[in-house]
Amino acid sequence: MHDLAHWRQYLAKRFSLRSIVPGRIPQNFIDDLLNRVDIVDIIDSDLPLKKTGRDYQALCPFHSEKTPSFTVSQEKQFYHCFGCGAHGSALGFLMNHRGLSFVEAIEEAARTVGLEVPHEDGVHAPKIDYSPLYEMLERAQNFFVEQLKTHNDRNRAIDYLKSRGLSGGIAKRFGIGYAPDSWDGLMSALGTDEQAIQHLMQAGLIIENDQQRRYDRFRDRITFPIHDRRGRVVAFGGRVIEKGEPKYLNSPETPVFQKRRELYGLYQVKGSNEDISRILVVEGYMDVVALAQFGVTNAVASLGTATTTAQLETLFKVAPEVIFCYDGDGAGRRAAWRALDTALPLIQEGRQAGFIFIPEGDDPDSFVREHGPDVFTSREPIKPLSEFLIDELAKKTNLSSIDGRARFLDLAEPMVKKIPRGSFRQLLAQRIAEIVDLDPHALAPLAGGNRPHTRLARPTKRRGHPSMVEQALKRLLYNPKLANLVVDYKAISGLTDDHAALLAEVLELISRHPNLTTGALVEHYRNSSHYAILEQQLETPLELDDEANAIEFTQAIESLLRKTKPGAFERAKAEMRRRADEVD
Repeated sequence: MHDLAHWRQYLAKRFSLRSIVPGRIPQNFIDDLLNRVDIVDIIDSDLPLKKTGRDYQALCPFHSEKTPSFTVSQEKQFYHCFGCGAHGSALGFLMNHRGLSFVEAIEEAARTVGLEVPHEDGVHAPKIDYSPLYEMLERAQNFFVEQLKTHNDRNRAIDYLKSRGLSGGIAKRFGIGYAPDSWDGLMSALGTDEQAIQHLMQAGLIIENDQQRRYDRFRDRITFPIHDRRGRVVAFGGRVIEKGEPKYLNSPETPVFQKRRELYGLYQVKGSNEDISRILVVEGYMDVVALAQFGVTNAVASLGTATTTAQLETLFKVAPEVIFCYDGDGAGRRAAWRALDTALPLIQEGRQAGFIFIPEGDDPDSFVREHGPDVFTSREPIKPLSEFLIDELAKKTNLSSIDGRARFLDLAEPMVKKIPRGSFRQLLAQRIAEIVDLDPHALAPLAGGNRPHTRLARPTKRRGHPSMVEQALKRLLYNPKLANLVVDYKAISGLTDDHAALLAEVLELISRHPNLTTGALVEHYRNSSHYAILEQQLETPLELDDEANAIEFTQAIESLLRKTKPGAFERAKAEMRRRADEVD
């Protein structure tokens, strides 16, 4: 049971909690919701919009800027930033700006227009009350802390903490406790009835095996409570005191705990620092606690996995700079590379990332106890993300040869393209141009510019002009009413051109729902395999006015119809021209 969906199925099956497994939200409700919701109202409640002509503008909330480049179209129900390229519908904004899940975004949007979210099984999703789980987790936390003070074996636990250089004050600040070496210590104390036992199981605190025997998950371990951003205990980590496996044991995922979203120590970081300019990401609970013991109060730890996109988004909302601390050995550098790959798409204006590599054989816990906190508080040991990227790629190539520099550029290009457009991406592209001894203007597209991309002296395949299908699809997405000009969209579906079937499908969808906006049209495909294709078409806005784009759309459709059955094109062309004249 390693994810929330699995947990819901498990709980529903075991405890007959059918309400925990809500049905899928019908697509027609999402379409209707997006026709009722006004994206201007949604966004204006988060940041003030100013009307400029037909559209609205504001300073972009996704990157730092002084001149507004964030545009909201009420007509299209779509937003687009000309600075960083961020774009989407009202639901997309709620997800990207407020950090909501897709379902949460639907529920929030529905709330603003007074709608109740239905589900395909006919059951409205109830608001599940998880307060009994939070209460049980808090009671477990109090139990573990009390055992560290009173249990007969407390001295073993206390001696271990002292051997790691931890004071009673630090143990109290982080709520460190002790889980006794007993199969049912916690269960006996808190499992006073069957309902309490069920809550203990749902919270991941006790286990039931195949023989229906129940026992404590954490036994003879130092316990570290994991808090959510509101300060509630949602899970625990446990470390063995002496030898044993696994060294660290974590709570499983539960209805209130998803490890890809939470970070150990973040709640304490926010409580100990008023102005947080930098956050350190380390690997273990003891690293966080040991650093805090030496006055480094801005460290957090991911929970047994590589740092996730959700965790990094959370950190960048707290501080503009995130520094990853890893061992300097091969495994540490591989972990750092994974962190770099996750961070690249999130390095917007005003955000920085870097790395501190601890000498091989040490970790932050041992290093700070031996050498003090300076390496974690100074800028000197930090290797900027850009330097680490370049150094690692340089190790794989021979920069003294033309072929080696070409290989370096091949490796660098997909990495740089992950970075949002802005000054960081431009400067990194310039630095890469210097390394491969190339005119920076040749890498303008990589930097986010528009100049042609020239590669050293090697012949390359230039990206061709957008296909007729792509031209028609892009213009249709930005102006769905253009579908009214198309007579025979079914003929297009029979073409072998890439995405022709998708174009025909979109045309057919609009014919059934003629009032679809750009935002609603894109959201209709969010859970479809076609979503990425449509998103790609919306990355750059149209440059021509509506009339010119209508002409180009008509020409693209006529070109596609010309490939269909003899005579069909002439008939369709005549009808399209007639409809276009009626529009005029």
